[in-house]
Amino acid sequence: MTVTRFAPSPTGYLHIGGLRTALFSYLWARKNGGKFLLRIEDTDERRNNHEATEAIIEAFKWVGLEHDDEIFFQSERKALYTQYIQQLLDENKAYYCYMSKEELDVLREQQMAAKERTRYDGRYRDFDGETPGDTAPVVRIKAPLSGPIVIRDGIKGEVVFQAEDILDDFIIARADGTPTYNFVVAVDDALMGVNEVIRGDDHLSNAPKQIVVYEALGFEPPRFYHVPMIHNQDGKKLSKRDGATDVMAYKEMGYLPEALLNFLVRLGWSHGDQEIFSFEEMCALFDPKDINKSASVYNTEKLDWLNAHYIKNSSNATLVTLLEPYGITLVSHDKKEILLDALKDRAKTLKEMATMVDEIVSTPKTYDAKAVKKAFKGDAKAILEDFILKLQVRDEMHLPSDYHEAMEELVNEKGIGFGKIGQPLRVALLGKLSGPGLDTGMAVIGKEESIRRISSAVTGIDS
Repeated sequence: MTVTRFAPSPTGYLHIGGLRTALFSYLWARKNGGKFLLRIEDTDERRNNHEATEAIIEAFKWVGLEHDDEIFFQSERKALYTQYIQQLLDENKAYYCYMSKEELDVLREQQMAAKERTRYDGRYRDFDGETPGDTAPVVRIKAPLSGPIVIRDGIKGEVVFQAEDILDDFIIARADGTPTYNFVVAVDDALMGVNEVIRGDDHLSNAPKQIVVYEALGFEPPRFYHVPMIHNQDGKKLSKRDGATDVMAYKEMGYLPEALLNFLVRLGWSHGDQEIFSFEEMCALFDPKDINKSASVYNTEKLDWLNAHYIKNSSNATLVTLLEPYGITLVSHDKKEILLDALKDRAKTLKEMATMVDEIVSTPKTYDAKAVKKAFKGDAKAILEDFILKLQVRDEMHLPSDYHEAMEELVNEKGIGFGKIGQPLRVALLGKLSGPGLDTGMAVIGKEESIRRISSAVTGIDS
């Protein structure tokens, strides 16, 4: 059975790159009828915080990636790590090292002066003398001194490291007894039954150390897939300047979770020329072997395009619910169908749609100065006054077509173009020159409110 995992550290928000890794792991497990596990790597008590853990869990709930089993917390597994560290000590596969920080600093300076790779020199590896009593020891694992360490990677192929070039007897437990990252990752993955690890290729350098731990403890290493990083348009590591990196910031900006997941699955993976994937299609089609070997490029325009697609294809009932966190309450609005149908094709995000809704249903408090200067000139006010009379004498004004007919009648009577009434009318109704169709806007706010707004503009704007 395929078992994958995602293992974030609770030191901050869930990064967008982390969500992509989690998505890949989730899809691969689901495709194979396996398990997707969530592990919180919270052994660093100085950097961890409860709010970060909650933020990670909240992000998973928002995008709908449901993990199997309970959440694993490394902070609750310390006794387990101690047990395996002691096992390695008892089997002479690890040892106590009493080298002080000062001694290590001197050694590194000497190695740098000799232009050698800085590394621990193994002085306590087979030490049988009297141990110094003033230094709390760390525990180091006996790493191979030479020979190849092979990582069989599902994306990069076979990656070979030479032990003498990259390894020393690295620390697996600090002087205070806390285990180190590469040790606990290997122990946890093995004991949790994780047999396929999909993660960023910034972790490739950790793989040799983890293989050493696996072999020392007699565990079977997982199959690795090291995914190339997400870059910006300049080919550099993605940063806040390039777009949001916090997953929950995308919710605040008005992106739909299905759009975000669709966007992320295409960052480095493809299935022919297909761009839009339902969640079911992702689960059915995804295979990590198809992930590109080169870095993917973050493209905000592509995300906006996908999000607009999902908004356009959402039901109005769904949109009513989705807009509520942005301060828009339409559940009892009698013209919500007309309003949302008109805005679906215009909005790239829910936040943008919420702004558009508010601009229609709320009476403008101010008028854009440039718009007024452009629209309110000549006989603009007289045209609006005549249009008010057209509205007043009509009884049945419910649909956009009713308002369009009134506008068309006035234009024909006066022998003017639609722009002559359209621009000043838009400013009067919305306070600016941009927005949805005028007939739709008036149908949503109704005849009386339309008359009030036009009258207020006629009397309140100096042309």
